[in-house]
Amino acid sequence: MRVVPSTPQDTENRIYTLLLGSIRAAQRSVYLTMAYFAPGQDMVDALSEAAQRGVDVQLILPSQSDFGPVMQAGRSHYERMLKAGVKIHELQDAVLHAKTAVIDGVVSTVGSSNMDWRSFVHNNEVNAVVLGEDFGGAMTRMFERDRAASKTIELQRWQDRGLWQRSKEYFSRMFEQWW
Repeated sequence: MRVVPSTPQDTENRIYTLLLGSIRAAQRSVYLTMAYFAPGQDMVDALSEAAQRGVDVQLILPSQSDFGPVMQAGRSHYERMLKAGVKIHELQDAVLHAKTAVIDGVVSTVGSSNMDWRSFVHNNEVNAVVLGEDFGGAMTRMFERDRAASKTIELQRWQDRGLWQRSKEYFSRMFEQWW
């Protein structure tokens, strides 16, 4: 186990770099659960590319949020990721607060860092990173329980959403670096 901190004074966010590198190196699976998801282009690229090369990439994200613009900014990336083969699930009937990742069942992280600009650039954050199959297995089982309580987002239904929803996503994404 290693504790990985990040601060606004860091020239490079270590938590973001760790997640991005782990996703790019993934061979079997990437399971992310994030309360706030406004990932930016590099992360969307990494998740999409992993899915396209056959990695089982699944995200559990909120269906409701205490700060809608971040949720809408994240949703603006759904179509691209769904087309690439990323499976997206939105947790139902609860406010999502978890910030976890399990990559290949071996690299796991739990902490305060969300996958949004505020966490990566403006906040003091800390994540515990654990290497090992035992912990990775336990984290995967928790992910599966949360996935069972979630609604899967289907590409066709997502593409059929209305203009008002698309507008909220578009404008939220334009300002995602300031949320």
